[in-house]
Amino acid sequence: MKTVTLSVASRQAVKQRALNAFSGKPSGAHISFASAELLWKALTAKRWELPKSMAGGGTMSLREAARRTGRDVKAVHGDLHALLFAGVLRKGANGKIEFPYDAVHVDFVLQAA
Repeated sequence: MKTVTLSVASRQAVKQRALNAFSGKPSGAHISFASAELLWKALTAKRWELPKSMAGGGTMSLREAARRTGRDVKAVHGDLHALLFAGVLRKGANGKIEFPYDAVHVDFVLQAA
């Protein structure tokens, strides 16, 4: 099973993970956000439905993503572009959208300000 971890991480932590990967230390797939607020801004409740419904499904068209979530194409179009911009989704070589993972793990700690 191919799992991606969505996390809140500092620039230094992301840099260290990249350096570890370059030196051959496996760290798995990660998509990091600078804060929990940015993570939840990118992954609203409606947007969360997209990777959830696309997981393990390979590349698909906008219409297929809309069909899987039971939403209209216009609304899904905007959400797909927001998730592409955030790095959560990818555009395949054929121009279709993909979420190349079977599962998502969300990892962050909330602390008092």
